Amino acid sequence: MTQPSDGDQPRIEDRAEQPYAGIRVAVTMAGFPAAADATFPALFGWLAGHGVAPAGPPFIRYHVIDMAAELQVEFGAPAAAPVAGDGQVQPGTGPAGRYLVLRHTGPYDQLIGANAALQDYAKQHSIEFATRDTPAGQAWDGRFEHYLTDPAAEPDAARWQTDVAYLIADRD
Repeated sequence: MTQPSDGDQPRIEDRAEQPYAGIRVAVTMAGFPAAADATFPALFGWLAGHGVAPAGPPFIRYHVIDMAAELQVEFGAPAAAPVAGDGQVQPGTGPAGRYLVLRHTGPYDQLIGANAALQDYAKQHSIEFATRDTPAGQAWDGRFEHYLTDPAAEPDAARWQTDVAYLIADRD
């Protein structure tokens, strides 16, 4: 399993609600790279065509996960204000709350290990995430991978940074 890079330990962050524009797709793990290669350009083309400047780094939001079958994910970009969306691109909102966050440094194909490390940390520290079981798989209220590095600006994949962030369940 991939371990966090030196100095990249999980932390808890309070995050505000964040409007975004996104394209939601259902994909298998095997089809994930092709979906990302097609969907992010479509999203950024739509944003440019509608005069919407991203208000932060792009992300993938994981809505429902069944690793053996299908994942329901959303390729998104934060916006300064709610967007109208149309057709393939729809408005969304990242929920406000406390998130457990791990900064991963390295290639995207190591993110499965970073997610596992974050989940292991949560178990060791009795942190519960905002999830529920559904017939389609485990549904997440807020599970994101924020891609902080633009690969076009930094070609060395070993230097790419991604924040893996999971919404922590409210304990009433």
